[in-house]
Parts: sequence; structure tokens; C-alpha cells
Amino acid sequence: MQSASPTTLKIDFVSDVVCPWCAIGLAALTQAAERLAGEVALDWHFQPFELNPGMGPGGEDLFDHLAAKYGASRAQLEQTHAQIAARGAALGFSFSPRRTRIYNTFDAHRLLHWLGEEGARGQQLAFQQALFKSYFTDGENPSDRDVLLRLVRDLRLDEDCARTVLDAGAFADAVRERQAFYREQGIHSVPAVIVNERHLIQGGQPVEVFEQALRQIAAR
Repeated sequence: MQSASPTTLKIDFVSDVVCPWCAIGLAALTQAAERLAGEVALDWHFQPFELNPGMGPGGEDLFDHLAAKYGASRAQLEQTHAQIAARGAALGFSFSPRRTRIYNTFDAHRLLHWLGEEGARGQQLAFQQALFKSYFTDGENPSDRDVLLRLVRDLRLDEDCARTVLDAGAFADAVRERQAFYREQGIHSVPAVIVNERHLIQGGQPVEVFEQALRQIAAR
């Protein structure tokens, strides 16, 4: 007897490159998808959401930025950082103490949009994962074009095309339009996982929560 084909669910993963809960959410969601292999398949689409769209290219000290933004003390921020690192470690994702600054992410989002428009299946997901590792694990600057082009090269993507995208300012309007769209839809924090353009799963949920939600949506 031939087994049934898995149910395909469209995933719009709205996130920012420098959002730690987005890295946790993606790691958990991919593990949930692995648990559901053969039952549910995910059609990935990564959508932009800049947490700090006005930040300059040099970035800011991470703890100074967070203290000003949330009014939290250094001790509170370090405790939160430790909790995030523990969540990441449980998922096999490493948050390094080398991450000491926060940066502008607009160019990274332009490259993600490029891959969403012109890349092959799986390339956008691979680049998003590489961006998270580059920033959170390796402490690199996601606004540095040399860093971005090296990630493109490491993934064997079209480096010449990526360089053209960066140099020409390509997809800038499209990224801004997508960000405006999701804000108008009521998305004000990330990660926001939108399934089949109608079901919202908010935040960096545990693997089990994603797994249960995907199974229930697929069953409908």
C-alpha cells in the first residue's frame, strides 16, 4: 500500500537576524518539522522585521542598547541572556558571549528577500540559519558586506548576484513593504510564525508546542 503524501504547510517566519528568540524559535520549529517528517512538510518563507531600523552601520553596545530600550539593569539583562543561552543549548544552538554589539540588519534582509524571490528551495532557510549562527555563535556583524558575502560563498550561492544586490540597493522597497505589511497585520514582536497565512504562533515556543500546533493545523 502506498503511503499518503505529507500535508504541506506554508510557513511565513517573521523575524530579525539579531533577535535571540527568533533563533530559538527557528531551531525549535525545524526540530518539530523533523519529528513530523512524512506527516507534515513545511514550505518556508522568511519575512523581514527590523527591531532597530534606525540603527547606524557601526551598531551599538548590546547591553547599553537593551538597558535604554527596556529600562533593565545590567544584572537583569545578564540573567535573561543566561536563560536564552540555556534555551539555545537545549536545542543544540550556541549563544556565544562574543556577541557584545547589536547591528543594523537591513542588508541581511535584502539578501534573504533575494533568495526568497530567486533562490532554489531550501536556500533561504540555509541562509537564515547561517545568519543566526554568524551573529549569535560567532559574534559577527550582519551589516558587514564582507561577512554577508562570505556566508553566501560558504553556502555555494551566487556570490556575484549577491554582490550586485548589495551594491545596487536591490529589494530595498520590497523589504520595507513586507515589514509595513506585517506591522499593519498586528505583528509587533518576533518571531511570529504564520501558518497557511491564517494561523499565528507567537514567540520562541518549545519544540512540543510547534509540533502539536502543526499537527493540528495539518489535520484540518
